[in-house]
Amino acid sequence: MSDIFVPESHSWVPRPRFNTVMIGLAACLVLLFALREFASVIGPTFLALNLMITIYPMHTWMVRKGTPSWLSAVIITLSVYAILLAIVIGMIWSITEMIDILPRYASQFSVMYQQVIDLSARLGLDSSAFNQFISTFDPSRLLGAATTAATSLLTGASGTVGVITVILAAIIFMAMDTPAMERRLRLLEEERPRMLEGFLIFARGVRRYWAVTTIFGLIVAILDGIAVAAMGVPLALVWALFSFLTNYIPNIGFVIGLVPPALVALFANGWQTAVAVIVIYSVLNFVVQSIIQPRFTGESVGITPTISFISLLLWTGVIGALGTLLALPLTLLCKSLLVDIDPDAKWIDSMISSDLKGMEAEAEGLRD
Repeated sequence: MSDIFVPESHSWVPRPRFNTVMIGLAACLVLLFALREFASVIGPTFLALNLMITIYPMHTWMVRKGTPSWLSAVIITLSVYAILLAIVIGMIWSITEMIDILPRYASQFSVMYQQVIDLSARLGLDSSAFNQFISTFDPSRLLGAATTAATSLLTGASGTVGVITVILAAIIFMAMDTPAMERRLRLLEEERPRMLEGFLIFARGVRRYWAVTTIFGLIVAILDGIAVAAMGVPLALVWALFSFLTNYIPNIGFVIGLVPPALVALFANGWQTAVAVIVIYSVLNFVVQSIIQPRFTGESVGITPTISFISLLLWTGVIGALGTLLALPLTLLCKSLLVDIDPDAKWIDSMISSDLKGMEAEAEGLRD
């Protein structure tokens, strides 16, 4: 009996690496819940930080040209305020025009509604379930719901006093810190050089992201406006502005900017014009933003489209409406501080980075 082999019992013992990962994930979840709890403050403050980082080179340029530092800080603060004012006015104006134009097409919508019902009858689709489905698209109800939704958007756009107040206050205090920022960065470089490197990577990425998004969004908006104006679609200037504003929402902004002009084109000029609007918008978006823009942006974002979409969903759930606007900058901040400055985390870049050529070249240099 003593010769009988008794297998040694093995109990699974978590490795230190596994424990570290689990603790890190738990900490991330706690942080996300905390961010969601204070989203009304964190979102506007982070947007203000993005604006100040983007315009900061203007401050350094003016100081080098002999402008007093305090005066430069005042100028960039007023510049940011002017940009915010233009965005809010443009948003309110575009939504107001949508509210005004929707009721004008009630009769056209009723005719199209009746045509759908007649077509379903000719095709023999007269079951009670189908008729009940069609009845949900009653013109008066649908247009009323659309008008109510647009009105709610307008009310929300004009009623975000708290958010705007936080943004304006944050910009003022950040501007007060601007003159001493160079000295603070030098002190950080002495104490935590890798942390400074992460902040600088984030700042460069944010500036490139907002600059490139604005420039190419403006190009697409102008081309969209010219196209819809040439096709005789009402409110061409509104749709151009709406296309420009929704361009800042990654992934789904294009669809949001396309639906209203396509619907108005359908009611005003017929289905042929609506199809033409959809096709032209899609072609312009693909050519400019999917082919041309990446050649100029380089790695301004530095993450794959899948990660970009996941970021949109995540940060919208955490921050709310501002999360759609800040999704990529927030992801850039996480990437800069958690991945880019940590040599042990470089492997994560192979899964999320869009700069595969740069990574391959870096790896080749290390092998050499």
